Amino acid sequence: MKSSVAEIPTIIGTEMDGGFYAGRIIVNGDPFAIILPPKLQRQHDDIEWNDSSKMVEGATSFSDGHANTLAMAKAGSKFAQWALDLNLYIPAQDELEIIYRNLKPTTETNSQYGRSGINVSAIEPTAPYTPSFPAQTLAEAFMEGGIEAFDPVAYWSSTQHAAGSTCAWYQLFDNGNQCYTCGKSDRLCGVAVRRLPI
Repeated sequence: MKSSVAEIPTIIGTEMDGGFYAGRIIVNGDPFAIILPPKLQRQHDDIEWNDSSKMVEGATSFSDGHANTLAMAKAGSKFAQWALDLNLYIPAQDELEIIYRNLKPTTETNSQYGRSGINVSAIEPTAPYTPSFPAQTLAEAFMEGGIEAFDPVAYWSSTQHAAGSTCAWYQLFDNGNQCYTCGKSDRLCGVAVRRLPI
């Protein structure tokens, strides 16, 4: 039983629980709000997912970034430990997609490659991107150049590629492409979040 249930703002990017409301997700059947801490706290500009190409058991969830992050930390990931030390976690692939969809910083044309935009964990489930949707966020602080804006670069998710132990999923925040071609020892941006039951 949940001890408290958060009330959801109606506008993405609204201040909530010491951070910013970024969207809603279903994790193991339960609904949550994704909360972004301020950028100076949540972002790591240059970090590897892990320094090992071995499969990290328990880090393949598309929706449960917290469970993935715990598994990563147990396997020795400094990235995961950084997030946990902040009482945060690395978002899973579907969580990261929700954040991009709702807080896209740029006006770039969206990727329509592969799974980009398909998200069965989102509330409500979403279809693939179109070239113009999602559009640049309306939250001014999160627009490109804004104080809270995501950089238009690749961000790691905590979701390891299930069929390739050397790779993990990431998302580009210029055009939304979701991909897994970088090795886990490559250095990309990282972000840490938290969630609240709703």
